[in-house]
Amino acid sequence: MTRVFNFSAGPAVLPEEVLAQAKEEMLDWRGSGMSVMEMSHRGKEFMSIAEQADADLRELMGIPANYKVLFLQGGASLQFAMVPMNLLRGKAGADYVNTGAWSKKAISEAKRYGKVNVAATTEANKFTSAPAQAELALDPAAAYVHYTPNETIGGVEFPYVPETDDVPLVADMSSTILSRPVDVSRYGLIYAGAQKNIGPAGLTVVIVREDLVTEQVVDGTPVMLRYATHVPDGSMYNTPPTYAWYLAGLVFQWLKKKGGLAGMAEINRRKAERLYAAIDGSPFYKNPVEPSCRSWMNVPFTLANPDLDATFLAEAKKAGLVTLKGHRSVGGMRASIYNAMPEEGVQALIDFMADFEKRNG
Repeated sequence: MTRVFNFSAGPAVLPEEVLAQAKEEMLDWRGSGMSVMEMSHRGKEFMSIAEQADADLRELMGIPANYKVLFLQGGASLQFAMVPMNLLRGKAGADYVNTGAWSKKAISEAKRYGKVNVAATTEANKFTSAPAQAELALDPAAAYVHYTPNETIGGVEFPYVPETDDVPLVADMSSTILSRPVDVSRYGLIYAGAQKNIGPAGLTVVIVREDLVTEQVVDGTPVMLRYATHVPDGSMYNTPPTYAWYLAGLVFQWLKKKGGLAGMAEINRRKAERLYAAIDGSPFYKNPVEPSCRSWMNVPFTLANPDLDATFLAEAKKAGLVTLKGHRSVGGMRASIYNAMPEEGVQALIDFMADFEKRNG
C-alpha cells in the first residue's frame, strides 16, 4: 500500500499512527469483543473512552475548570446559529469581524437572531489580511465578539488575540485548534469542526465558559441547540458521534506524544516557514496574503501562468501529492498542512514545485 500526501482542507489527513491503532482495535476494542462503533454510548467501555478524551483535551489546551467541553454534531456551521441562540442572552446584538468566507457565513446566520455589528472587515483588500486591534470598532454593549482566527479558504490568520474587555470573545477555531498553545481563559467560547486537526468529519468540539451556559436563549431555540441541554448530560443527551469521538481521543494521545501543543507548534512553524520561503523565493509562485497574517495551516498560492494550473495538479497527483486545488472562490492552489501532515510531505511538495518550475518556467 502506498499512501499519498493529502493536502486537503478537510476532511483532512489523519496521523498514520492513529489510523494504525484504530485498525488494530477495529474488531475488538481492548478485549471487549466489539468495535467502538458497536458500543452503547452509555456503556462503561465507551464512557471510559469519552472521559479520557475529555481529560486529554483539557490537559493539551490547559482548559480551566470553569469551562465545559462538549462533543457535539452539526459542524462549525451549526455553531453559526447556536452561538447567537445561546449567547445573545437578551441583548440586542453582537460584534463580528469579517475576514473571509467563513466569517461571512457566521455573520449571515447571526443576523437571523439579532443585530450584527461588523466591527471590521478586510473585504476591500480581498481578504488578504487581518484587521489590527485599533481597527476594531467594538460595541461595549455587545453580547459577544466573534472572529475567525484562521480563514481556511483565504489562508489568512490573526497574528494576535483581540482584546474585548469584559465582552466574551468567541472564536471559530476549526482550522487552527491544537496547532499551537492557546490561552483558553481569554475566550468565552471556542468551537471547531473536527475534520482538520481533531479527527474525522461529524464531530464538533465546543469549549464554553460556565457562566455563558444558561437557559436564557432566543425564543424558539430547539432543545438540541441549547448548550444547557448538553452540559448536564456530558454531551450525551442523544447518541453522539461515538466513533469520531474515539478517533479524536486517539489524536489527543498522539499529540501528547509529540510534545503537546508547544511541540506541535514548533513543527508547524517549520513546515509553514519552509513552504512560504519556497513560494517567496520564486517568481513562478505567489502567495497573496500579507506576510504578518499568513496562515500556518492553509497556504494558498498561484502560478505565474494560470494556464498551467491543470498540468500542475495532474503531475502533482502522479507524484503522490493530492487535493492541492484551491477553493473554487479563490482559484490557484492551496496546501493545507495541518498537524498530521508530516514534514517530509511539505518537503516533497517543495521539491515538486521546484522541479515543475524548472521544466515550465
